[in-house]
Amino acid sequence: MAKAQKDPEGFEQRLLHKLVDFKDKHVLEVGCGEGRLTFKYGAAAKRVIGFDPDHDALRIARVDAPLDMQKHVHFANASASNIPFSKETFDIAILAWSL
Repeated sequence: MAKAQKDPEGFEQRLLHKLVDFKDKHVLEVGCGEGRLTFKYGAAAKRVIGFDPDHDALRIARVDAPLDMQKHVHFANASASNIPFSKETFDIAILAWSL
């Protein structure tokens, strides 16, 4: 059975890039899950750290990461209540569909 594709028309990706300039930015994504949103902006960013407390979702994100993003997009197991990064490390923080 085929997995349902979310936003096959690419509206979310176009809007995201219209609102935020990711070029050469260091991005922190809170609650990245399986990387669905991460992969829509990750190629443009200089570095991305996506974190999530769900080990299974992170495993899927790592496996599904496009080859061109694997050197600068990273996934970490962490909770938003204890973010293991200093705020000065990132230019942009993203939180979407995580609540």
